[in-house]
Parts: sequence; C-alpha cells; structure tokens
Amino acid sequence: MSWGRRLVRVASPLAALGVWQLLTSLDVNLWLRFEQFPTVVEVASALADRIGTEAYWQDLGHSLRRIALGFLLAAVLGVAAGTAVARSRWAADVLGPLVEVVRPVPAIALVPVAILLLPTNEQGIVFITCAAAFFPVLVSTRHAVRALDPAWEEAVLTLGGGRVRVLFSVVLPGALPGVFGGLSVGIGVAWICVISAEMISGEYGVGYRTWQDYTVVDYPGVFVGMATIGVLGRLTSTAVEALGRRVTAWLPSAAEGGAAGPARPADSASTPTRRTVPADPPSPERPTSPGPGPLTGPAPGAPADSAAARASVAPPVPEKEPVT
Repeated sequence: MSWGRRLVRVASPLAALGVWQLLTSLDVNLWLRFEQFPTVVEVASALADRIGTEAYWQDLGHSLRRIALGFLLAAVLGVAAGTAVARSRWAADVLGPLVEVVRPVPAIALVPVAILLLPTNEQGIVFITCAAAFFPVLVSTRHAVRALDPAWEEAVLTLGGGRVRVLFSVVLPGALPGVFGGLSVGIGVAWICVISAEMISGEYGVGYRTWQDYTVVDYPGVFVGMATIGVLGRLTSTAVEALGRRVTAWLPSAAEGGAAGPARPADSASTPTRRTVPADPPSPERPTSPGPGPLTGPAPGAPADSAAARASVAPPVPEKEPVT
C-alpha cells in the first residue's frame, strides 16, 4: 500500500473526529441537534477513566467469550448445513424450506424464544449470536459449493477417489473463498446481535454496560461503549479476513490468471509442435544414392489431416542425371 493511501486512511477518522468536536463545542442546533452530544474530549476522558477499572475489562471479556462461542458454532453448523443443502437433494428438500422461512426473522427477535427455551441468560445470548451468524455462513457456503466446476469432481472419481475424498479434496477447498466471505459478514452481524441481546437480557458485557449508562444519562459512557464495540468489531473482522487470506493462499491471484489454472510458459503455443528427424548418414561401403532429405512432421497427437501437417512433410526430390 502506498504512503498516500495510508495517509488518507489515517486522516479520514481524524477529520471525522475534528468535525464532531467542532459541531458539539459550538452547540450546533439546526436540523441535527448537537447541543446534548458529548464532545470528543469528554468521551476520551471517560474512556481513560473506564480503562483503568476492572469492570470495563470484565465486560470486555464477557462479550468476547459470547462472540467466540456463538461465532464458532455458527461457522461449523453453517458450513456443514450449506454443504449438505448444496450437495444432497434430500438435505435441500428437508432443510431448504426451513432455512428460507426462518432466515428473514431477525436474530434479536429470538430473545423470547431463547428465554423460554434455554435455562440461563448466558446460553440465550450465545444462542442469539449463533443464530445471527449462522444464516450468512450457510447461504454463502451453499452458493460457493454450487458454483464449483463439476470437472474437478469427475476427475477425482475417475482416478478412484470416493465421495469423502471429493468432499475434502475438491468441495471444501474450492468453496473456501465463498465460505470466508460469509464468515466476514457473519462476524459483523454477530456483534450487532450480541450487543442487543446483552442490552435486553444480559448481566455483564459491553452492551449491558452501554445500556446502563444510557439509563443513568451518562452520555459519554454511552459513546465509550459504542467506540469499544466498533474497535472490537473491526479487530475480529480483520482477524477473520486475515485467516481467510492465509488459508486460501494456495489459490492463484488475479494477476496470475485467476482460477483458470496454472500459467503456461510463454513459448507454449496452441499449434502442434513439430520435430525434425535427420536422415541417416551415408555409409562409406556403398555409394551415395539419392534419397529423401530431412523429414519433418507433426509431433504425436497433432491432427494428421491439417494443412500444416501436410505441408510439413516434404517429398523427396531426386537428383537429375547429367546430360551427355
């Protein structure tokens, strides 16, 4: 990345913070009301105070644990269900209608279901987090598996591989880019729902603390919670994307020809390769007799009826007798 792009990426949030500080310090009240907004300095001071407390890191640990459990469950179940729906007609007929009916329901709407179904609030929050990330992973995996070229599977079956070998050697590796695309979306949705679930039925966590600050009209504390959520979401999303790039590092990049296969050398052309077979040298015991010159012809595998092949074989030209 060039220094210019890095400078823009650093200057963009700084400029946003500068505009925020200017609007709040001047108490701008046009269509948007900034007179009740805390300033950047007030939020930074509240953040500095919170970082030094044990409660802040305790809330951070609870939220991260819930995200980790719910997201890992969603990743495993989503990849398994998406692969099954894409590969099996029976699974598509059984799970497909259920997925399409439940998928439009917001995960946060499942809070009453989690409260009635699960014995503790902690398990309910993990359940909601898992449900939020499950459907993006499932849909992305399903589309990625269905988009695979069937020629690779046929090649493995022709060489004697079974269905398990096809699954772990062709299907899952080929679908990895799409799977990690769904995981990147799922981690963001998981953060949205875990914070909402903590606000409703949590006892600890960043979302719970943010809601408590709102109820006691501690607006700088609310923005501290929002900033913490944003930073955590950015870090986890970056980690998922970095893992995806590392796992799919064996795939050819766009500069190397994409997924079309390994690049061939530049001197490899589509025309048949010709070879030249030299004639036998004359024997010293016998006189030299006229015979064919060097024989040229197409390499094995080239079409014999092509014009290039016919033109490449030169007929023998006998020497003329001297005129007496």
